[in-house]
Amino acid sequence: MTKADIVSQISEQTGMEKGDVQVTVEAFMRAVRSNLESGENVYLRGFGSFVVKTRAAKTGRNILAKKSIQIPAHNIPSFKPSKDFVENVKLNVKVK
Repeated sequence: MTKADIVSQISEQTGMEKGDVQVTVEAFMRAVRSNLESGENVYLRGFGSFVVKTRAAKTGRNILAKKSIQIPAHNIPSFKPSKDFVENVKLNVKVK
């Protein structure tokens, strides 16, 4: 599913114009992104949480150059679904 598919689906369900829905969806994504970029987590009750996780520094290997490299500590965005979300996916998605 793409952003355009989401916009179409919301537009059909709510009766709103696609343009208005697209502006709203993009504003939501900008809000989530800007909060994560500033180090703040976003909690959506019943859906999940967008959180910033810190990865510790570690030593990696460049296999082609046969050298060790130091990977510094860094932050990454992550999504943790709510328990209801996980349970509904388990119950409704069929194993292929």
